[in-house]
Amino acid sequence: IACTNPAQSMPNQATVRRALERAEFVVVQEAFATAETCAFADLLLPATTWGEKEGTVTNSERRITRVRAAVPPPGQARHDWQIVVDLAQRLKKAPGIAADKSDMHMAYTTPEEIWLEHRASTRGRDLDITGMRYDLLQETPLQWPMPESALQGKARLYEDGVYPTASGRAKFAAIAYVPTSEVRESRFPFSLNTGRLRDQWHGMTRTGVIGKLFGQVPEPVVQLNPQDMARLGFTDGDLVHVTSKRGSIVLPAQASDELGANQAFIAMHWGAGFLSGRDHQNKTLAGVNAITTSAYCPTSKQPELKHAAVKVLKAELPWTLLALAWINTEDSPLRVNQALREQMVHFEFASCVPFSSDDGAKQGVLFRAASSESPDMNLVQTIEGLIGLSGISSLRYVDAKRCHVRSMRVRDELLEAFVIAGDTSAEKWLNTLLQTQASTASYGRRLLMTGANPPVALVDKGATVCTCLGVRDITISTHLNNCNGDEEARLTSLKNKLGCGTQCGSCIPQLKRLIATTPLNQEVGV
Repeated sequence: IACTNPAQSMPNQATVRRALERAEFVVVQEAFATAETCAFADLLLPATTWGEKEGTVTNSERRITRVRAAVPPPGQARHDWQIVVDLAQRLKKAPGIAADKSDMHMAYTTPEEIWLEHRASTRGRDLDITGMRYDLLQETPLQWPMPESALQGKARLYEDGVYPTASGRAKFAAIAYVPTSEVRESRFPFSLNTGRLRDQWHGMTRTGVIGKLFGQVPEPVVQLNPQDMARLGFTDGDLVHVTSKRGSIVLPAQASDELGANQAFIAMHWGAGFLSGRDHQNKTLAGVNAITTSAYCPTSKQPELKHAAVKVLKAELPWTLLALAWINTEDSPLRVNQALREQMVHFEFASCVPFSSDDGAKQGVLFRAASSESPDMNLVQTIEGLIGLSGISSLRYVDAKRCHVRSMRVRDELLEAFVIAGDTSAEKWLNTLLQTQASTASYGRRLLMTGANPPVALVDKGATVCTCLGVRDITISTHLNNCNGDEEARLTSLKNKLGCGTQCGSCIPQLKRLIATTPLNQEVGV
């Protein structure tokens, strides 16, 4: 298994994991040990990742660019091609394998040798690159096709009207409508869509370690239409069971105006590394793909991940826990995250995500859990210890009989870490107090109070819109209230004054929505 993470990304995880457990011998080639599939490996081969590789890459306009390593590979990590070559050489010597008469099969020693073989295989085809040289790619990217006689690549394909088919003509396929494999019905009345988040990538083995990328969507949630939420008696943050014919997961509900009635959305990225727990059979929950369907397109083999029929019911898990902490520089946020994730299996619901300050300078971790019954106090103490709340430097209140705990660490009048368990009604203002790094000077022992209302008024900084520069929606709305003009003029003003939308650009659609919903101020000139 290489370059993929089936224990997170494939649908119907119960079947996938059962197959991995029953397989005679599982070899996983992976750059990140946190990938869920690594847990099933009998042999784990550490591979290099993007910044450690040498070779070429081709972008969406068919331009081939030379890639050079930015840093050397750590530890025993090797390039993918080196691992494959080594495996081939060993197989060649294994009993029962026919001898290679040329003695040259899979005998590559450099990426250039592999590229040269690939170049030769393109001769006469529509992707012909026989006119390229590896040393020329060192100097400039080149666009294919570029056959041997060409001096440069071709900007547009098929301008001559000749296509790589038997007839030389393009082939179009008229596809008849095919309904989804599952239909909504009385037992499963919601259509579940599993899509992308703006700032995350696939299984989040890479993006999931960067707290700043959780600014827009901080935690796993299932989004529902507000009218469906009201009809079912849900409020934002209520834990719910999302269940299909294949399994069930637990996560908080959140109202969203972007969804129609009987629609549900859960991001595809939330695998068992971020969203887990255990079910009534004491089996570990496997993230969002525990409930998706195994149906797939017979031609492309693409799974039907965009639709599954589900039901959504309120979860009765009265005992809850929330832990947040800034991670000290001498400790590793990755180590703390991993240690907390190992505790997820002790609860019926658990999630664990990183977060950071707006400038990315400080890294933190958030751990949330819930159970139908109070757990052993030792488990809470373990979580306290993992985020640095052991010792006499912490404020602490404990009701051992009910397993209610409130502990926190304050340094230089700033809240650095807290655990609240049993009664988490104060989570919103404590979370705001910690993440905004507001002063606790006027709180004193009132930090240990329960209840949703803060003992001292707090300024809500709003939700992150521009992840690159840490610009929040309240700041943007305040600026728009004093900025008139058409959409383009107001967008330009946001870019010039606040910087949002000037870096990667992925927040621009959200900026345009905010512009559209913020009326012009009649008292302000254009």
